[in-house]
Formats: sequence, structure tokens, C-alpha cells
Amino acid sequence: MKKNRERFCSREREFVYKFKIGSQCLELRVPLKFPVQENVSYLHGRLMLLHSLPCFIEKDLKEALSQFIEGESLRDYDREAEASLEAVKSGEVDLHHLASTWAKAYAEEDHIRACKPEEPSWDEDFADVYHDLIHSPASETLLNLEHNYFVSISELIGERDVELKKLRERQGIEMEKVMQELGKSLTDQDVNSLAAQHFESQQDLENKWSNELKQSTAIQKQEYQEWVIKLHQDLKNPNNSSLSEEIKVQPSQFRESVEPNGRIYEEQRKLEESFTIHLGAQLKTMHNLRLLRADMLDFCKHKRNHRSGVKLHRLQTALSLYSTSLCGLVLLVDNRINSYSGIKRVFNSQGKEGLLFHEFRASGLLSESVKQVDLYPDTQVKNRVLANLNSGNRNGGSEDKSKNADRNYLNILPGEFYITRHSNLSEIHVAFHLCVDDNVKSGNITARDPAIMGLRNILKVCCTHDITTISIPLLLVHDMSEEMTIPWCLKRAELVFKCVKGFMMEMASWDGGISRTVQFLVPQSISEEMFYQLSNMLPQIFRVSSTLTLTSKH
Repeated sequence: MKKNRERFCSREREFVYKFKIGSQCLELRVPLKFPVQENVSYLHGRLMLLHSLPCFIEKDLKEALSQFIEGESLRDYDREAEASLEAVKSGEVDLHHLASTWAKAYAEEDHIRACKPEEPSWDEDFADVYHDLIHSPASETLLNLEHNYFVSISELIGERDVELKKLRERQGIEMEKVMQELGKSLTDQDVNSLAAQHFESQQDLENKWSNELKQSTAIQKQEYQEWVIKLHQDLKNPNNSSLSEEIKVQPSQFRESVEPNGRIYEEQRKLEESFTIHLGAQLKTMHNLRLLRADMLDFCKHKRNHRSGVKLHRLQTALSLYSTSLCGLVLLVDNRINSYSGIKRVFNSQGKEGLLFHEFRASGLLSESVKQVDLYPDTQVKNRVLANLNSGNRNGGSEDKSKNADRNYLNILPGEFYITRHSNLSEIHVAFHLCVDDNVKSGNITARDPAIMGLRNILKVCCTHDITTISIPLLLVHDMSEEMTIPWCLKRAELVFKCVKGFMMEMASWDGGISRTVQFLVPQSISEEMFYQLSNMLPQIFRVSSTLTLTSKH
């Protein structure tokens, strides 16, 4: 068949075009090699330029050239098809080999991604199995096993951190000694050489621990998934006498990790107020609002002790992992995607401690997930999902378009965000990494500020992707600073409350009026007095449901 294709297609044909200039009859002859690889418009432009052809034949020449290439190509395809059929009839080509080749080609085509697969993948099977088990009596055993794996990985990470700290301290002492001898017996070249050696030593040690962690997590993941599949199969067999032993909870077998100072991890005291509100003019929808004084990353951290409250939080997250009631979190980050520092670094470390037993298209680690996030699979912007839906940038016109064409797509603009999905964090499934700049620290932002419009777009994504609980930083900052006075906090909270209320009223038209939970978080360093002032402000802005007290008649 390849010989036939070469015989029919890989040959030269002459394109002839006749035209008149005044009384002169001219003829253009151009040899073309088929199949033609060049774009017709590009080839037409080259002919016009190289032969200095008059402009009045431009349109007619392009049509004639397109018809010639299309006609000759179709004839080649017909001759190739006839030759292939003759080869099959004559027995020159093995029919079974041809069928397997076609089946392989069809399976590898891009359009297969748009079709529903006939057989579910391993990840889909495991998702169904896990969903069944977590809603069965085996759920506690499942969580205890996950906790044991988490503790062992946490201990490995702790050992790594200790070893890296000792290495850095030792290298610091060596560098101090060298700096004291600088200019006496040592030169700048000696200092640079030692710094390079220190860097290589750190890299070698980090690579060693990274490989060890990858190997440990891979082994744990395989063991866990095999155990889950086996347990699910045993549950289908009611006559299995060993089933009760498999799912029996034995607390003495489960490990607790102790902090380096010898004390079990204790949560810092939280302040919390809850409200039930109704929004809507005619068709009212009930929502739950919570105001919390807490660290945003507390929703991501796994607690190392295995108390009942901790287990309930983890159970709730696991129960809703493959459901239509997901939990989301808004993290305020800088505009650099390919670097992580500050809160992004801490968030990334939380993702590394948790175990990735569930495969999503986006990895659970921040440094990897931004390369693969595809909640919007049709988006062609590299390395991230931008949610810039109706963000209010309507005044730029062609100037904005040229800026967008020239912008660096490794950085994002204030108000844009990327999304990561997780199965290994304590209380959330989805993280919205919202880009903000230093403007959020000023006291003069408005409802059209990019950060506020970013919150609107995040709520819209929540409506379209079954995220029913979302945690938002009320003051649009994670940490307090000196310029954030009491009037500043009250003004910012009022702005965010009012904007979120308006966005929630819009949500009724986006999702048909589904009840949701919105959690407003304030930094832990805020005073109790300030917290209760914010708590008193919330029911003045939202319509809080009044309580009804029932008393019996005597």
C-alpha cells in the first residue's frame, strides 16, 4: 500500500493558468509536487510576488489554483483507494493485519476523547469502589489505614527536614570560617567554589529524599488500592467468614504521631459564628453563612493525632469526594505560576504530606497541578486555567487585545485564578488560587476591583462544578499588618459582604437556586472585639432567618 501511495501521490504535476493583459495572451506554468504541503494562500502569494503578476488576476488565480490542487488530490486519493482494494482482493495484503491496523489508528485518534469509552478506566473503577466502601461499615477501617500511611509519610518528611537543617547548619559554619580567611589565604574563587559544593550537596540530599518519598508513596498507593479492591470484592460475597475480621477496627494497631516537643498537636482556639439566611425576591433560597477566626491552611492540614473530631472531619471529606457536594477554598497568591513561596509553599507542603490514592487530571501538588489543570479542557492557554469571565475589562479595546497578545503567560493578572483539585487534604477538594496584588492592602478598592471580580468568577465556577461549600478570606488578606486598622477592617468587610451577597443572588440564575455554605475567614491575629463587630455587621447586610420560640400553654 505504501508503494501505491508513492506511485500515485509523490509525483510532479504542472499547473497551467492563462490570462490576458490588453491584447496579449499570457500563460503561467508552475510545477507542483503532490501531495502539496504548503498552504494554498501562501503558495498563491508567492506566485504573485515571484512572477510580478498583475493585481486584477489575484482572485481568479487563487480560485484556479485551489481547484487544481483539490481536484488532483481527490484523483490521487481515488487511485490510491482503488489500488488498495485491488491489493486486498488479490491477497497481497493480509486482511487481519489491515483490520488490526485500522483498529489501532481509530483508538489513537483525537476524536476518541470526545466519545464515551466503552469500558471504564482503572481510575473510574477505583472511584466507584471507593465511593461504595466509604459509605459502608468499612469506612472507619479505610480512614484508619489512610491515617497510618499519612503518619509514616509525615515521619519521613520530618527526618528529611532534620537532615537538611543539620546540613545547612554545618555548611553555614564552614562558610563563616572561609569568609574570615577571605583576603588572607583564600580568594573569591575559593568562596564561590565552596558555595557551589554546598549547593550540590543540598541538591543531592534533596534528590535522595525525594526519590525515597516517591518510592514509599508508590508502594503505599499500590498496597492501598489492592486492599480496597479486595475488600470490595469480599463485601459482595456474603458467605465470606473472614470479612468481619478484615473490617474490624482495632485501635491499638493504629499509630499516632507525636510532635517533636512530645505533645500531641493541638488546634489553636477558633472563634465561630453561624447564620442561616434567605436570598431572592420571589423564590427564596436558604444558605448557610459562617464567620470564623482561623488560619486558611487549617482546612488543608491533616491532624497527626487520631481523635474522634479529626476523624469526623476526614470522614466528611471522604464521603463527598465523588459527590455533587464538594468543598472549595480561596487562596490569595502572587502572579507567578512557576514559583511558590509564602502561603503557596506551605500549601504545597500540605499536599506532599497527604497521599494521592485518587488520580485526578490535576495532581495534588501545586508545583505539578498548574501544568495539568483542565476543568476547562478547551482552554488553550498554557499552564493554567484563567477564569476571567466578564471581569469588567471592557475599556481597553484593541489596546487590551495587543497587551494580551504580548503578555507573559507564565504570569497571571490580578483577578485571574487557577484551580487545583485534591483528594489528600483535610477538609477541601478544590483550591482556587486567586491572584491579588498590593492594591488589596489599600483602603480604597471598589466593587469593580479585580480581586472582587475574581470572587464573582470563583462563585460562578462553584455553581457549574458542584462546589457547595466555599471558604473566602473576608478581608482579602491572610495576615494582618499595621495599616489594617479597625475602620479599615470594617470598611473592607462591608464591601466583601455586600459584593458576595449580590453574587449569591446572581447564583440563583446560574444554578437554579441550590442551597450553599459560604465561610468567611478572618486572620487569627484579629482581636475578639473586632471579630464580634464583624459578626454584628453580617446580619445587618444579609437577611438572617428569625428564630421562632415555641412555648407550651399551662
